Amino acid sequence: MADTTNEGMPVFLRRTGLMPAARLQATRDAAGLERTLTVFGQPAWLVSRAEDVRTVLGDPTVFTTSGSLPASSSQDPDEGGMPGNLLFMHPPQHTMLRRMLTPAFTAQSLRRLEPRIREIVDDRLRAMAAAGPPADLVAAFSWEIPSQVICELLGIPPKDRARFRSLIDPSFDFGIAEEERRRARRGLTEYMHALVAQARATPDDDLFGVLVREHADVLSQDDFAGIGVTLMQAGHETTASMIASSVLALLTHPDQLELFRNEPRLTRNAIEELLRYLAVVQIIPPRRASRDTIVGGQRVAAGDLLVVSLPAASHDPDLVAEPDLLDITRSAPSHIAFGHGIHHCLGAPLARLEMTIALPALFRRFPDLALAVKPEDVSYKTGTVVHGVKALPVTW
Repeated sequence: MADTTNEGMPVFLRRTGLMPAARLQATRDAAGLERTLTVFGQPAWLVSRAEDVRTVLGDPTVFTTSGSLPASSSQDPDEGGMPGNLLFMHPPQHTMLRRMLTPAFTAQSLRRLEPRIREIVDDRLRAMAAAGPPADLVAAFSWEIPSQVICELLGIPPKDRARFRSLIDPSFDFGIAEEERRRARRGLTEYMHALVAQARATPDDDLFGVLVREHADVLSQDDFAGIGVTLMQAGHETTASMIASSVLALLTHPDQLELFRNEPRLTRNAIEELLRYLAVVQIIPPRRASRDTIVGGQRVAAGDLLVVSLPAASHDPDLVAEPDLLDITRSAPSHIAFGHGIHHCLGAPLARLEMTIALPALFRRFPDLALAVKPEDVSYKTGTVVHGVKALPVTW
């Protein structure tokens, strides 16, 4: 199968179907590091071996996000500030904000949330069954579940939720015009400012309400809005893509699907293996070297930028044996799909929970679920931070 992503895209955004493109994987297998350009045209080193990715992400003193990336090539400081965005923060500010947000994602908090997630999943399955086949699994199921969960977590009313898809998707898309992407980001930010103002005036029991009551003396209006935008993007798009891509991966690997359906004890392993195999997050903020150093045998000068590839690292044969093979029987498969180090995804437990509930429920409700198109006719996103399918036609 040929690369399904645009050949004009940077190598770290290229895929062949669900898989990292061969050209991207070749950068991992070559000596040293390859030179590349960030999505904004900045010269950078591409880091794609698992050990090297962990080195770069694991030491925020040597490899920092501070000043590593503008939000647009215009270098507009208003676009690049990104207050409240954990991905662009470093200690001690990062430590403080992460400590404030962590209680929302603890095991205890998720246990309280689990019944509601099950209700949402069941509601979507009933709606699919009532509408009948065929269906687009993205629109009918995978997008709706994390969208509703994160919106309820933030206190976003149902009437506003449909609006977010038109803003979230382009805000993550580097295959479109920059101005279109900036408009989407501004739209999200403006909405979050209005939501925060309402929460500050009359705090509810949602996450914003809790943050206002407990940390209004520390967090600014911009901080609150930045937190909201970050959680909406990271907490929705990634999980939505993981659910749809996982279904496609299982439907195109019948032996693995049979195991998944018939061996509930493998569910936890299966989720971890799918996270590794799919590695939908293609890029995270680059790191800037704070001093001269060496990565993967390559000399890196102070001030150099480094772009890490989570998909290439997750398919590193030094990470797991036969990495391009989907095998849900792997024992606690290792992966870097949620990042590494202090910026390891805060919402990873929530994403795992949503997948653990949604995927088995889908295949229980529709035991004859199948693709309604040939696998080669499935269309994929191109140039996006989070890889996935545009639509997934299914029948049963």
